[in-house]
Amino acid sequence: MENKNYSTAHEKKDFHRTITVNASPKEAFEKIAKVGDWWAKSFTGKALNLGDTFRVEFGTTWVNFKISEAIPGKKIVWYVTDSYLPWLKDKKEWNDTQVVYEISSDGNKTVIDFTHVGLQPQIECYGNCEKGWTRFATISLQKFINEGKGLPE
Repeated sequence: MENKNYSTAHEKKDFHRTITVNASPKEAFEKIAKVGDWWAKSFTGKALNLGDTFRVEFGTTWVNFKISEAIPGKKIVWYVTDSYLPWLKDKKEWNDTQVVYEISSDGNKTVIDFTHVGLQPQIECYGNCEKGWTRFATISLQKFINEGKGLPE
């Protein structure tokens, strides 16, 4: 009989999406940092350089981030320092998670791999957050980078 002992990595899949854009890796990196133009209209702070901090708000929901890694044109990591998601039992469920953008060239296009490390199917937020990130990290961000106008909330 085959051993079905899978590692926890197979059971815990972080939310991930990939988009391709018509911009250089440098332009994509810089546009990701313009959070208010593609994700949250209520955006304060800066989101471009290592150590930058910012906050997004959606009504009573808010999330604070710190840029924990920034390699221009290649990678940026947003670390969640604090959050308040009032519709969840654990209102701080996003705390200590990371939003990672890995940027690479593919011919004359740029590929952005988006991963929310810690946003996994077994947590309460996954269903709603998957819908939100799919909308913002794929549709709105791609539209913003390609056309100059995103669909922030």
